[in-house]
Amino acid sequence: MRPVTVVVVSYGSAALLRENLAPLTRSAPHLSVVVVDNRTDDAERALLVALAAGEGWATVLPDSNTGFGGGMNLGVARALDDGADRLLLLNPDATVDQASVEGLAAVVDEEALTLAAPRILRPDGSVWFAGSDLYLADGRIRSRRRRLDGAEVEEWLSGACLMLSRELWEVTGGFDEGYFLYWEDVDLSHRVRAAGGALRVVEEATAVHAQGGTQGSAGAHGAGEAKSATYYRYNIRNRLLFAARHLDTPTLVAWRRLTPRVAWEVLLQGGRRQFVTSPGTLLVGLRAVLEGRGIAAQELRRRARP
Repeated sequence: MRPVTVVVVSYGSAALLRENLAPLTRSAPHLSVVVVDNRTDDAERALLVALAAGEGWATVLPDSNTGFGGGMNLGVARALDDGADRLLLLNPDATVDQASVEGLAAVVDEEALTLAAPRILRPDGSVWFAGSDLYLADGRIRSRRRRLDGAEVEEWLSGACLMLSRELWEVTGGFDEGYFLYWEDVDLSHRVRAAGGALRVVEEATAVHAQGGTQGSAGAHGAGEAKSATYYRYNIRNRLLFAARHLDTPTLVAWRRLTPRVAWEVLLQGGRRQFVTSPGTLLVGLRAVLEGRGIAAQELRRRARP
């Protein structure tokens, strides 16, 4: 198999990388690694730099938190400068075995414009991701297994674990950094298809994702558990950023109108108890609604100009 470069964005994740990534790269000498450290503090950066030096990983060390997409763009740029041809984009809280990496790479070797993802399991073995749908009528997201009959959907692949070629990365231009967190994988999937590429879930390849480990207090947790303000803000806001970027005017208007209802559904992912224990959650949701609707309104005004 041709060499593969693993690109990881770390945010306070040195311990996760030691646990999840180091065993893979020690057992697979054909894998090289680029780790981008989205800065948290000096102590965490020192841990990350020491770990990378010990494991032989390259590092990119921005002065601030560049977000997921921005961090990935920095890491991939370094990988391409170093001659990378196949890229595995991986979350620090995800693990994947060598056989699955090889299976993903084989698909990309055969189909250079294919964005490939494995089935992703939770630590308990249940399925976390096996393909996801974006419903174009309202901007809701559901798993492919729960697809509603007759619905117009657009499939997308989770950014927790993605394999792609240098060629596809260059054709799409990488991640849109306007999202910062969440929905950037939906956006990339859309642009892959727009560029003539394809999406594929490689069923025989698997990864395990301990959701929420990548961002500490900013991460998402299990179903029914309260989530962070960061999670709520960007999931609500970025739905309308995607619509403003890619959808026609009637659809953008429809998504904007439905935003309060969809935002409430996003907030309810964390359960109702959080509204008592953390009443500020409702204010976070309201601000995210206003921010997203403002993005949509600005885009609609731009389209209305002669």
